[in-house]
This record gives sequence, structure tokens and C-alpha cells, in this order.
Amino acid sequence: MGGAAAARRRRGHTPSHIHTRTRTPSHAEPSVQRAVRTMPGLLLGDEAPNFEADTTQGRIRFHDFLGDSWGILFSHPRDFTPVCTTELGRAAKLAPEFSKRNVKMIALSIDSVPDHLAWSKDINAYNGDQPVEKLPFPIIADKNRELAVKLGMLDPDEQDKDGMPLTARVVFIFGPDKKLKLSILYPATTGRNFDEILRVVDSLQLTAYKKVATPVDWKCGDSVMVVPTLPDEEAKKLFPKGVFTKDLPSGKKYLRYTPQPE
Repeated sequence: MGGAAAARRRRGHTPSHIHTRTRTPSHAEPSVQRAVRTMPGLLLGDEAPNFEADTTQGRIRFHDFLGDSWGILFSHPRDFTPVCTTELGRAAKLAPEFSKRNVKMIALSIDSVPDHLAWSKDINAYNGDQPVEKLPFPIIADKNRELAVKLGMLDPDEQDKDGMPLTARVVFIFGPDKKLKLSILYPATTGRNFDEILRVVDSLQLTAYKKVATPVDWKCGDSVMVVPTLPDEEAKKLFPKGVFTKDLPSGKKYLRYTPQPE
């Protein structure tokens, strides 16, 4: 994307083809139909809306829920559905790993709190655990799809029996400053890889505080890349374990590696 287009996105003037949705069926509720066509969604760097919502752990205000932590908000098309059940089961298993990284988790689905609580029993049973109503994270009840519309989460290609759009599989990761650091969008038919989500959290947290970038297929503990804007002399001071430059046919010294900093 060119500089002018990128600048327009950061200022909120996003090209209409990115966010405009036009395939909502005509028999959906008019208010939802209009909203899906104009869903603004969130762009990288946007502050999370400080919404209030009912959840399986009581009513929350989102910024208070996040506190000074990182946060991950992930949406689901509907309760008691197969792919969503496997996803929430995996998320529950990985909850201690996210907690170690100071990441608060919260899910969203377009059913009620009682439905979420009943579904939680199935999720725990899927994991081979006691079928109790409690999960390691809350699930937001968004029965009227108000929050899904506000956050740009609805998928016009996936509808329920009444022709109402379902939520797509969205992942939002927010930093301690409440700003969006990463978003991933999956269709309803493709389950997310929560190991990959954990990996990108490691990358986001490392690169937020160190002047490095993570290369393709990077995993925690692998070598990282020195950002191009950092002069060689400063890089040598910042990375005492050494900076290693790969020779390239162009003669340009931009592939600079260093062991992952502590």
C-alpha cells in the first residue's frame, strides 16, 4: 500500500472496499442490515472502545477489565457449534500461557449468558475436564450483535436460520495502552491456531520494547532481526551478544541478525 493510502487508513479514511459489506440478505433486520453495510471495524493503532457488556463473569467495562495488561478478544459465530467448541477448548488449555505473558483473554459470541454457561460445560467436557460452567476467561453476551457491529466482526456470508449475519472468527490483540496491535480475521469454516496467536503475542511484546523485528516462522528463543532504522554503531551497543550481517548480491547490509535479547 502506498504512503498516501496508508496515511488515509491511519486517519480513518479507509477505502470503502475494505469495510463496506453489501451481501447481507434482504430479510435480515433492517437495523442490522444497514449496520453490516457500514461496519467501521478497528484499524491498527485504534484505541479499543470502552464498551460495557454482560459476560459469564458478570458485567464489565472493557478498559477496566484490561487494566494495565495486554488483552486478546476473540469472537465466535455461535454457541454450541463444533469449530467454536474446539477453539474455546484450546484457548482454555492455553490460558496459563497467556496469563504468564500478562495477557487477559475474553471471548464473544452472539448468544446469551445462560447459553454461554451451558456451552461452557460442553467445552470443559471436550477437554476431558469436569463439565462445569466456568472457563478461565469470560464470554461476552452479544445477542443483539451491537458489539459485533461496532467492532466490525459480522460476516455477511454466514447467516443463521433467520438470515441474520453471524460473527466471523476475529482476533484482536490490544496492548497495555488499549490500542490495537494485531487483528486476524478467519471465516466461520476455518478454526484458528491458538499456538500461532501465542507466538504473535511473544513477537508483539518483544518488538514493543526492543528495537528488533521477528523474521518468518520465528519462535521465542530464535534469533531476531535488527530494525533497519537502527545505525550499526548503536546496534552494537544495544546488542552485546553480537550483530551478524548476511552478505547479499545487492551488497546492501539490511539482513542483520542478533540473538533474542533478554
